[in-house]
Amino acid sequence: MHDGWMNSGRVCALFACMAAMAVLNQSVVGQPVFNVKDYGATGRKNDDARQALQKAIDACGKAGGGRVYVPPGEYSSGQLHLRSGVRLYVEAGATIYATLDSRQYDNAKNAALIYGEDLHDIALEGGGTLDGQSTYEWHLNDITDHYILANQHQMEATGKPLLRSFPSGYPNEKIYPRMVLLLRCVDVRIAGLKFLRSRSWTINPYACKRLVIDGVYIYSNQKDGVWADGIDPDGCQDVHISNSTIETGDDAIVFYSTDNWGPVLPTENVTVTNSRLSSSSSAIKFCDGNSRAVRNVTISNVTITNSNRGLAFMVFDGGIVENVVIANVTIDTRRFDWFWWGDGDPIHFNIKRRSEVDGVQRTNEPAAGIIRNVTIDNVIAHGQGTSALQGHPDSWLEGIHLNHVRLFVSHGSEAPYENTTAAMTLKYARDVEMKDVEVRWEDPHATTWQSGLVVDQVKDLLLEDMRIDAAPGSDYPVVRLNDADGVTVRQSRVGSVHVAGSKSKAVLIVGSYATVTSDPGLPPVTLK
Repeated sequence: MHDGWMNSGRVCALFACMAAMAVLNQSVVGQPVFNVKDYGATGRKNDDARQALQKAIDACGKAGGGRVYVPPGEYSSGQLHLRSGVRLYVEAGATIYATLDSRQYDNAKNAALIYGEDLHDIALEGGGTLDGQSTYEWHLNDITDHYILANQHQMEATGKPLLRSFPSGYPNEKIYPRMVLLLRCVDVRIAGLKFLRSRSWTINPYACKRLVIDGVYIYSNQKDGVWADGIDPDGCQDVHISNSTIETGDDAIVFYSTDNWGPVLPTENVTVTNSRLSSSSSAIKFCDGNSRAVRNVTISNVTITNSNRGLAFMVFDGGIVENVVIANVTIDTRRFDWFWWGDGDPIHFNIKRRSEVDGVQRTNEPAAGIIRNVTIDNVIAHGQGTSALQGHPDSWLEGIHLNHVRLFVSHGSEAPYENTTAAMTLKYARDVEMKDVEVRWEDPHATTWQSGLVVDQVKDLLLEDMRIDAAPGSDYPVVRLNDADGVTVRQSRVGSVHVAGSKSKAVLIVGSYATVTSDPGLPPVTLK
């Protein structure tokens, strides 16, 4: 009786499974498929496939949607315009090459291999490849880049030539297409594909809603792949990036809020998870190009390897970054060549006005932007540069929490210069908590190292359960507080603390291992 019941259950389960498969197959069979070879594509790289691909996309869109199928083969194409309802499926073994012929793109600003504007229900899927065919040239630097001027000055001091990478054809070539450019599209899915060697940003959506990017691989050469960002959402809502690997010569994932494509819109409601990122610049960047807001962002289960900068929060255009949670992340950073942003620093916060960076005075320039309510939790980071958390004299960082962070600092002996004096700095900030944060120094050591944590102009800072080791060979205090109002160090091992600055007051050391000194004339530090 029992065995009969079990057999009956298995039969019912089998029929249920078969019914489900039938429904699935019916939905796939019922969806029209437009094979690009039926529209003249040969699958040979030397043949121009643009017209055939576009005909298949147009036919699919006109039919109300379906799948445009790209079978195995090699296809060369210029700009393709998606249509609503189209699922462009690039099969494993198929590669679409972005032509190097500038005449096959719309214009310099809107150039892209895959382009969509005001569309809904679109997808780029499959196991195939999109290849931008980018190449680069190295020659002496002939431009002034204010954003890396400090790096340039340090290189000049070494006496070494200022060689750097430029895209082939620069500056005469004016068109460097993105791989994917989507403007004001709704319900977008990009999944499974490989995006290689983009000549500009790889995936750039603006004002898109309900955007899913899952299981993609993005690659550009980390030695010279300038401009080849990975994923750059600008003014988008409900963005979900997961299960992806991004190795880029420029930033890997960047959040924007600009007027490049239309009205300035917030980028908001974003999740990034289960991914591995590598970047010659910043792996994850809340971009300096933020005129309105980047907010409500959760990033988890991410591995950052071989990057110049790990987590970057930058506001130069008056916008806001707020309500961000970053958890369960490993970071490995090192210094790359001088022309990349970053200094081998795992964590970077920076608020500036644009004119303070490039010296260009602007009419009606906005006030300094805002970074607030950011939590970084459960992070192990190895790096070479200082993790600098810096607000602005007119707009302090606020509500920054670092919990369970392990920071290991070493000297980059292969880099041409070294400017790290502190493992971490905090400046122009209020309501900051660091709990269970550990700073360790690793081989090889640098002679420039001084202190583990340097704090300047802060209010209401809690340091709890900290372990900060003294820098090898340094006589400087482990923790230095200047103009610090309302600092509590609790249950911590920090070796030595020095308090300076006329604004310093209400400094409390509770149950901690530390030798405390202060400048003359300051209120006494309370020890408990």
